[in-house]
Amino acid sequence: MGNEISKLLKDILICIENIENYLGTHKNFDEYRQNRMLQDAIERNLITMGEAMNTLLKRMPTISISNSRRIVDARNRLTHGYDSIENTQVWSIIIKHLPVLKNEIIKLLES
Repeated sequence: MGNEISKLLKDILICIENIENYLGTHKNFDEYRQNRMLQDAIERNLITMGEAMNTLLKRMPTISISNSRRIVDARNRLTHGYDSIENTQVWSIIIKHLPVLKNEIIKLLES
Protein backbone atom coordinates (compact mmCIF):
# COMPACT_ATOMS: atom_id res chain seq x y z
CA MET A 1 0.00 0.00 0.00
CA GLY A 2 1.38 3.37 -1.01
CA ASN A 3 1.81 6.41 1.19
CA GLU A 4 -1.13 8.23 -0.39
CA ILE A 5 -3.51 5.31 0.20
CA SER A 6 -2.27 4.97 3.78
CA LYS A 7 -2.78 8.71 4.38
CA LEU A 8 -6.34 8.58 3.05
CA LEU A 9 -7.15 5.60 5.27
CA LYS A 10 -5.67 7.42 8.27
CA ASP A 11 -7.71 10.53 7.43
CA ILE A 12 -10.89 8.43 7.48
CA LEU A 13 -9.89 6.83 10.77
CA ILE A 14 -9.19 10.25 12.31
CA CYS A 15 -12.68 11.42 11.30
CA ILE A 16 -14.26 8.34 12.89
CA GLU A 17 -12.25 8.87 16.07
CA ASN A 18 -13.23 12.56 16.13
CA ILE A 19 -16.90 11.59 15.95
CA GLU A 20 -16.43 9.00 18.71
CA ASN A 21 -14.72 11.63 20.89
CA TYR A 22 -17.46 14.20 20.28
CA LEU A 23 -20.13 11.73 21.36
CA GLY A 24 -18.23 10.14 24.23
CA THR A 25 -18.98 6.68 25.51
CA HIS A 26 -22.60 7.52 26.25
CA LYS A 27 -24.11 8.00 22.81
CA ASN A 28 -27.47 9.68 23.19
CA PHE A 29 -29.61 10.61 20.21
CA ASP A 30 -31.59 13.25 22.10
CA GLU A 31 -28.40 15.06 23.13
CA TYR A 32 -27.20 14.88 19.54
CA ARG A 33 -30.54 16.11 18.18
CA GLN A 34 -30.59 19.10 20.54
CA ASN A 35 -26.97 20.19 20.02
CA ARG A 36 -26.50 22.00 16.71
CA MET A 37 -22.77 22.47 17.27
CA LEU A 38 -22.34 18.71 17.78
CA GLN A 39 -24.34 18.03 14.62
CA ASP A 40 -22.17 20.45 12.64
CA ALA A 41 -18.95 18.89 13.94
CA ILE A 42 -20.08 15.37 13.13
CA GLU A 43 -21.40 16.31 9.70
CA ARG A 44 -18.11 18.06 8.92
CA ASN A 45 -16.19 14.89 9.72
CA LEU A 46 -18.58 12.77 7.65
CA ILE A 47 -18.02 15.15 4.72
CA THR A 48 -14.24 14.95 5.13
CA MET A 49 -14.47 11.17 5.40
CA GLY A 50 -16.55 10.99 2.23
CA GLU A 51 -14.09 13.17 0.34
CA ALA A 52 -11.17 10.99 1.44
CA MET A 53 -13.13 7.88 0.42
CA ASN A 54 -13.89 9.38 -2.98
CA THR A 55 -10.20 10.06 -3.58
CA LEU A 56 -9.32 6.60 -2.29
CA LEU A 57 -11.75 4.95 -4.72
CA LYS A 58 -10.24 6.90 -7.60
CA ARG A 59 -6.73 5.73 -6.65
CA MET A 60 -7.68 2.17 -5.70
CA PRO A 61 -11.12 1.21 -7.07
CA THR A 62 -10.87 -2.39 -5.86
CA ILE A 63 -10.18 -1.58 -2.20
CA SER A 64 -12.17 -3.80 0.12
CA ILE A 65 -14.35 -1.40 2.08
CA SER A 66 -18.02 -2.24 2.39
CA ASN A 67 -20.38 0.61 1.56
CA SER A 68 -17.54 2.73 0.17
CA ARG A 69 -19.79 4.19 -2.51
CA ARG A 70 -22.51 4.92 0.05
CA ILE A 71 -19.97 6.85 2.13
CA VAL A 72 -19.26 9.09 -0.86
CA ASP A 73 -22.99 9.41 -1.54
CA ALA A 74 -23.59 10.48 2.08
CA ARG A 75 -20.87 13.11 1.70
CA ASN A 76 -22.51 14.44 -1.45
CA ARG A 77 -25.89 14.55 0.21
CA LEU A 78 -24.53 16.34 3.28
CA THR A 79 -22.72 18.83 1.06
CA HIS A 80 -25.29 19.48 -1.63
CA GLY A 81 -28.57 18.33 -0.14
CA TYR A 82 -27.92 19.44 3.40
CA ASP A 83 -31.50 20.63 3.83
CA SER A 84 -32.86 17.15 3.15
CA ILE A 85 -30.75 15.33 5.75
CA GLU A 86 -32.56 14.10 8.84
CA ASN A 87 -30.82 13.70 12.18
CA THR A 88 -32.01 10.10 12.28
CA GLN A 89 -30.12 9.38 9.04
CA VAL A 90 -26.87 10.76 10.41
CA TRP A 91 -27.42 8.92 13.68
CA SER A 92 -27.92 5.66 11.80
CA ILE A 93 -24.58 6.17 10.04
CA ILE A 94 -22.90 6.81 13.39
CA ILE A 95 -24.37 3.81 15.20
CA LYS A 96 -24.61 1.19 12.45
CA HIS A 97 -21.91 1.96 9.90
CA LEU A 98 -19.00 3.75 11.57
CA PRO A 99 -18.01 0.82 13.83
CA VAL A 100 -17.85 -1.51 10.81
CA LEU A 101 -15.93 1.04 8.77
CA LYS A 102 -13.48 1.63 11.61
CA ASN A 103 -12.69 -2.08 11.83
CA GLU A 104 -12.18 -2.32 8.07
CA ILE A 105 -9.87 0.70 8.01
CA ILE A 106 -7.79 -0.61 10.92
CA LYS A 107 -7.39 -3.99 9.20
CA LEU A 108 -6.33 -2.32 5.97
CA LEU A 109 -3.78 -0.16 7.78
CA GLU A 110 -2.38 -3.18 9.60
CA SER A 111 -1.96 -5.21 6.40
